[in-house]
Amino acid sequence: MSGPDGGVPPGSPRRHARLDNLSLRDQLGADRLPWRLAQMMVGLTGFGLSLAMLLRSGLGGAPWDVLHAALAERLGATVGTMSITVSFVLLLVWIPLRERLGIGTISNAIWVGVSIDIGMWLLPEAPSLTAALALMLLGVLVNGISAAVYIGAQLGAGARDGLMTGLGRVLSRPVGPVRIVLEVIVLVSGWLLGGPLGLGTVIYAIALGPVIQLVLPRVLIPVRTVRGRPLGPAG
Repeated sequence: MSGPDGGVPPGSPRRHARLDNLSLRDQLGADRLPWRLAQMMVGLTGFGLSLAMLLRSGLGGAPWDVLHAALAERLGATVGTMSITVSFVLLLVWIPLRERLGIGTISNAIWVGVSIDIGMWLLPEAPSLTAALALMLLGVLVNGISAAVYIGAQLGAGARDGLMTGLGRVLSRPVGPVRIVLEVIVLVSGWLLGGPLGLGTVIYAIALGPVIQLVLPRVLIPVRTVRGRPLGPAG
């Protein structure tokens, strides 16, 4: 049932549904696994394509893609290839942080990069400023929705999110400031290497969180059972 605004009614469990930190074994035994896998792949595909939209707008890429694009230009590779490479380098950093791999972790590392390259191949560069602005704003919106769809499948964090949570735990610091510091370091590094920093980068940084927060309760699949056993009322 929807509330007056067409969304989740106040007090609905979906509005307050939490994310569960499942091990790989528990993910494989979670209820509705085929649906979770399908939703994860839809989210990852949209996420990669939307990053390509930002780059093709010519108004700046997402913070990590500023670095990926700079490395791709210098090394003669594609942006997607550098996204995959950086993802697996970050997964090596997970080892001392003792982060747990999930189904979505490896899928994210590979398929987002593939989707970026597909998007870069399909999409031409924006022919005008108006088209560039529209492409950039649509890219940010699709990226936020896709991120929520992927996260809502509850099949594990991506390499960059795991780095954030792992450092936050090891350093005993909130993940928010840790994420900000990481993204600033990545953004400045990419910019110094000649990456595409621009208006789109700023809009992305400001708007992504609110879009995910708005969409996530509507697409999150609660984990009710693991290997046939109830996870608990909070799951």
